Amino acid sequence: MNIAHLVTHSGGFHADELLSSVILTRLFPKARITRTRDAAWTTPAPDRVIYDVGRDHDPERLIFDHHQKSPPLRDDSQPYSSFGLIWRHFGRDYLRAFGVPDGDLDMIHAAFDADFVLPIDLVDNGALSPTGLLGDLSLPLLLESLKPVFDDRSPGADDRAFEHALTIARAFVEAAVARKAAKLRAEAVVMEAIAAAGESRVLELPMGMPFRSAIEKAGADHLLFVVHPRETDWTLTGIRREPEGFALRADLPEAWAGLTDAAFEAASGVPGSRFCHNARFIAVAADRKAALQLATLAVQHTKALRGAA
Repeated sequence: MNIAHLVTHSGGFHADELLSSVILTRLFPKARITRTRDAAWTTPAPDRVIYDVGRDHDPERLIFDHHQKSPPLRDDSQPYSSFGLIWRHFGRDYLRAFGVPDGDLDMIHAAFDADFVLPIDLVDNGALSPTGLLGDLSLPLLLESLKPVFDDRSPGADDRAFEHALTIARAFVEAAVARKAAKLRAEAVVMEAIAAAGESRVLELPMGMPFRSAIEKAGADHLLFVVHPRETDWTLTGIRREPEGFALRADLPEAWAGLTDAAFEAASGVPGSRFCHNARFIAVAADRKAALQLATLAVQHTKALRGAA
């Protein structure tokens, strides 16, 4: 496709056309974003992609709006915003351009759609309202907060704000995709480590990486703790029971809580013990030997507690 123009509406902006612009500007880096409501621009033509304006959805003609009387819906009848429509049509091409391996495309495309795109779609359509203490810190409201204030009437204020917000939106999309791709790479490493650990309650990894999803996928319910090196030391961490929340399969010993250096060494009996968090979800050791010794003690402590119960 020889796309020269990316056409969206002028005036105030929302997260959906900003995030759509992130996808399209990577795929069509030479195209110019035109923000307008002029019918001459919002009418499909071979040289343009039109989104969030035009009151039509026709992927073959490259128009992706959701404001018409009969808007496009997902298979489960949840509404699309322009971002969801753009992601459905161009998302896999974006992931390829981002460097995602072909074998991971469908999985990452679906995961990003569920975790990132769908919430934007729902908020934009009024089907989901950010609420609570963190409501104003949701991504849609943060991006919209970059619009000019109401009494900024300077020429081009909306367009300048859009360009500024686009840079920030791009950073969020790229980071989210990169993390999902990294999670799949980590999963392969963790699966190998689980196989090597056998029946041990301690999983040793070659570096810090996401591990819980692979542990769940492997059905490794026997694992209690993870150890891995950092730049200059080693960590011992617990494993969360659920994706949300902070409850662990096993806590580190209560006697270690909040201790550092000599006090921690004295309490644990392990030279090289450096720090244990008050919440008992992580401890730090000087080297691998100390970390594994702490892990062994933590497993023994957990077994003793459960035996007593």
